[in-house]
Amino acid sequence: MAGNQAQGKVEETQAPQMEKVRYSDEELQEFKALILKKLEKARDDYEHLRAAITHSTSNDVEDTSPTFKVLEEGASALSKEESSQLAQRQYKFIQSLEAALVRIENKTYGICRATGKLIPKERLMLVPHATLSVEAKNKR
Repeated sequence: MAGNQAQGKVEETQAPQMEKVRYSDEELQEFKALILKKLEKARDDYEHLRAAITHSTSNDVEDTSPTFKVLEEGASALSKEESSQLAQRQYKFIQSLEAALVRIENKTYGICRATGKLIPKERLMLVPHATLSVEAKNKR
């Protein structure tokens, strides 16, 4: 010990830094607010898409009037099909956001389902429904 002090080395014992295993309650509330905001917009977008598909906001006779313009009918059918696909994607997005809210309540939000490590906060701010870290997603 005297030899260590003579060389000017003083050993300090540091507690090993434990890796963070979950986000704090404050951070989870921050994520929850972000998700609720995105969820509100997603539901609004979904309703607009559904209305476009079913013409529920239209009082005209567009879908019942006879028309002989084949190209317009084809474009209309394609547009309806695209809207339907967008609505399906939007519905899946809504389900993913709702699942993220459940994970927040369970305090498991932000934990990569493949590695068990925390997903970086920056990624969750951009993709709040993410369940995989970028590394885990790239390995798939």
